[in-house]
Amino acid sequence: MKSQTLKQNKDFRRLYYRGKSIASPCLVTYAMKSRTPGVHYGITTSKKIGGAVERNRSRRVIRAALAELEGNIGGNWDIVFVARSRTSKVKMQRVLQEMTAHFEKLGVTDAND
Repeated sequence: MKSQTLKQNKDFRRLYYRGKSIASPCLVTYAMKSRTPGVHYGITTSKKIGGAVERNRSRRVIRAALAELEGNIGGNWDIVFVARSRTSKVKMQRVLQEMTAHFEKLGVTDAND
């Protein structure tokens, strides 16, 4: 099942306040079990990261890493990724490693992988 994006502010705020989070130098991940079927994700990039070019690159890198891991996510989850200033300067593989570690700690990935 293809993942869907979170678009409403209330969804992001719910995850910030009630979801579990893990931070690393390139990425912060908030995750919470969802009642709606499928995986819903959102990406936040603030102006602290830089101009539009840096923010867009950060979003592209995060989306590419998520696309690699999409088949490993088991169950119904709402996930928000917050880009950090380093995100736009690193390769997608680095973000992929951090995202994989975050998913394992949060219990998002399937247990049989």
